[in-house]
Amino acid sequence: MTTNERTIAHLERLVAALPQAERERFARIFHVVTDTADVVIPAPMQAEVEALFGGVESVLHQTLVRVTNLITLDGALFNPLRQCRPHDEKHAASVDIPAAGSDDPFCAPLERTTENSFGRVRGAHSVTAANLVPIERYHSVIIFDEHNPLAFTEASIADALETALAWARLAHSADADARYFMLFWNCLWRAAASRVHGHMQAVLGKGIHYAEVEALRRAALLYRLGHGADYFADLCAVHEALGLGVESRGVHVFAYLAPKKEKEVWVVADRIGPALVHGIYGALQAYVRHLGVQSFNLALLWRPIDSVPEDWAGFPVIARMVDRGPLHSRTSDVGAMEFFGSSVVSADPFRVADALREALSE
Repeated sequence: MTTNERTIAHLERLVAALPQAERERFARIFHVVTDTADVVIPAPMQAEVEALFGGVESVLHQTLVRVTNLITLDGALFNPLRQCRPHDEKHAASVDIPAAGSDDPFCAPLERTTENSFGRVRGAHSVTAANLVPIERYHSVIIFDEHNPLAFTEASIADALETALAWARLAHSADADARYFMLFWNCLWRAAASRVHGHMQAVLGKGIHYAEVEALRRAALLYRLGHGADYFADLCAVHEALGLGVESRGVHVFAYLAPKKEKEVWVVADRIGPALVHGIYGALQAYVRHLGVQSFNLALLWRPIDSVPEDWAGFPVIARMVDRGPLHSRTSDVGAMEFFGSSVVSADPFRVADALREALSE
C-alpha cells in the first residue's frame, strides 16, 4: 500500500491486510466505523470552497472515520478536511513567545515563588516551588532555568523529571499517606499555562490515583482477566503493526488511534530512565520541529511510589501528549463533543507517525 493510502481514511483496509493474529488483536481493542458525508455546494460558494480546500470533489464526498477503544472507551471522530475549515480570525498567523522580564516571578524563583515546608529541590536545569494555589496538599511547580518552554533539551527534560521525583520522595517522607504521583506539563497559554516561563507541575495524592490513571489501570486489569494478555503490550503491538509506532531503545512511541485531541502520542516504557526520556524528547522534537506544534499538554502516568492495596502489576510508565493548536488562535479546540461525546480530530495519526519516525531516527 502506498504512502497516499496509509491514512486514517483507509484504516479498515489497512487492518484487513494484517495477518489474522494481528487482526484479532486489533479487534480486541478497537472498533472502527467508516462512513461518508455528501454535501451540496451552491454555485456562489464554489470559488470559496476551492480556495479553502484546493478543489470541490473532496468536499462533495468526505470520508469520516470513528475509532473507539473498546477497553478504555476513548473515542475519536476523524475528518482530516477539518484542518482547512474557515475561522473568524482577523489577526496575525503567529504569536511570538514573550521574552523573560521583571514581571515574571519564575525568572527569579528563589525570591518570588513559594516553597514547601520541607524546602526546595534544585536540579541542574530546574528548581521546585510550591504552587501558590494548590490542587493537592502536595503540589509542586518544577521551574526550568530556561525561560522559553519550547527551547527544551533532552538534558533539561531528564532533569525536570529527576527533580520532580526527588520532590515526590521528600513529600512522601513528610506524609507517608501521599503516594500517588503525577507529573504534567501545560506548555503555553493554549494548554492552560498561567505563566509563559517553562515549567512542569507535580502532584502527590492520597487514597486513590487520579481518575484517568485509575480508570486505565482497571481497564488493563479487566483486559488481562478477559483475554489473558497484557493490554499495554497489545496496544503497542497494534499500533506498530499498522505503522503508527516505533520502538526506540526498548521504549514504544506511537500515534494513538483514539486520541483525546490532536496528534496524541504515547511513550510507553518499563521504567523511568534515559530511554524513556529519549522517547519523550523525540516525540516533542517531532511535535515542535516536524509538525509545527506551538503548545501542548503532556502527562506522565505511573504507578504509586509506595505500596498500595490495588493491583498495579504490569502497569508501565506512560507519557501522553496532545497538540493544543497555534498560539494565535482564538478558537477553542475543545467543545461539547469532547466533554460529552467523543473527541473531534483533524490530524491524521499516520502523518504524526511519519514525524515520530523521522525525529527518533535523528
